[in-house]
Amino acid sequence: MGRYDLALIGFGGVNRALAELIAARGDRFAEELGFTLRVVAITDLRAGSLVDTAGIDLAPLLAAEPGELSFAGLPGGSADPRNKWVIREVPADIVVEATFTNPNDGEPALSHVRWALESGKHVCTTNKGPVALAGSELKRLAAEHGVSFEFEGSVLSGTPILRTAQRLLGGLEITGVQGIMNGTSNYILGRLEEGVELPTAVTQAQELGYAEADPTADIEGHDVQLKVMILANEVLGAGLRREDVSCTGISGITPQDAQDAISKGLRWKLVGSAARRPDGTVEARVAPVALPAHHALAGISGPVNAVAFHTDLLGTVTVSGPGAGRTETAYALLSDIIAIHQHHHADDDTAPLHRVLQETHRG
Repeated sequence: MGRYDLALIGFGGVNRALAELIAARGDRFAEELGFTLRVVAITDLRAGSLVDTAGIDLAPLLAAEPGELSFAGLPGGSADPRNKWVIREVPADIVVEATFTNPNDGEPALSHVRWALESGKHVCTTNKGPVALAGSELKRLAAEHGVSFEFEGSVLSGTPILRTAQRLLGGLEITGVQGIMNGTSNYILGRLEEGVELPTAVTQAQELGYAEADPTADIEGHDVQLKVMILANEVLGAGLRREDVSCTGISGITPQDAQDAISKGLRWKLVGSAARRPDGTVEARVAPVALPAHHALAGISGPVNAVAFHTDLLGTVTVSGPGAGRTETAYALLSDIIAIHQHHHADDDTAPLHRVLQETHRG
């Protein structure tokens, strides 16, 4: 039976949840997937770094409260995250990148991904920045080094939107995509419909864990802008840059606007869209849209996300699911690891893989 050694870059909610899945379900994964997973390195901005090439015992790390975790003083531990050294020098098969990323330049995740691919290591990431801003470059770099670069969780977290388009909609011409791709803004718009003022709705979203301490990327649409770039480039074959995607957020919508729309049978949604023009180019934008009740996206409420694919043979195909959540996003990383295995072991029997993914998603 094969084994993949993992280096977890970032040990916040997502990679911690992945570690929990490995610790709790490792035996079942081994039985059904045909390989085992072992964590040999972890880095974290606050906790430092921990390396054990024989495999890290995850149980005591997961038992500690996240804010209290420190690797300093542990065997193989350091107070310094040492991201570059860990990524380049520690013998790991897959680098799992889940750090905070600046949406303007994709850093530090972009450098993390580059270092790993240049070192001949597979990469899976949940970060939008590297994929949106340098996806073509990173895929070329992966190909040059004979490794995989996977990023399913970069658009709809645990909902497999990219693989749905690439694997399940084969033979169709996808002419455009429309989506609600930010659960925070969608939740806030719902609160506005109930008469809650924007600042209060933002505070409530933060209290529920939907919004970051700085919600600007969600409110002003920058988060969706990067996701639209990824969808347009991956699904429609565009080569869009950030300046190609016009972006307007929801800060200009008032409770009165939202309630007036409801009275007319409409619902305001922050919609990211990309469509192929007759000349073959792709137009993309992010903007609030008052959708009629019959629209495929009008009924998507709360933190749920959805993407509607416009196709030539099936019409509109809509996929919805969780667009956030630590376990849901960890599931996306697991699906990336399975995709890496499938790509590099194409002759293996993959039937059990679909079953374990479905059970993990439900569980």
